[in-house]
Amino acid sequence: MVPRPLRIAVFAVACGVIGWLSLAPTTTIPGLFTLWDKIEHAVAYLGLALIGAYAFPLRLTRVATGLFLGGVGVEILQSTMGLGRQGDPYDALANTIGIATGLLLALAIRERIKVKSPARGE
Repeated sequence: MVPRPLRIAVFAVACGVIGWLSLAPTTTIPGLFTLWDKIEHAVAYLGLALIGAYAFPLRLTRVATGLFLGGVGVEILQSTMGLGRQGDPYDALANTIGIATGLLLALAIRERIKVKSPARGE
């Protein structure tokens, strides 16, 4: 098992990287709704949810809530900062789908590990 402080540090760095990538100035003009962009959002937040579930296995509701608020907050910031970014409610929806999928996957993995692992101390 990876030490908890290291798991938390990896989660914090991953959140920072996704936050920076989401808010860094861009010179490209946002296009119309593109499926690839939404998949990128969902995959990024799925990854954050998996890492967060590993870092905080007993706090999945807090992880989900924090990631959701962060994902929506990024979209609000993008719409107000004027650095070539544009907030998009569909991006927030894709983030949310990624979070839900990641946490469901984390729960499935946890259940699978419980089934395969012998009970400790019994």
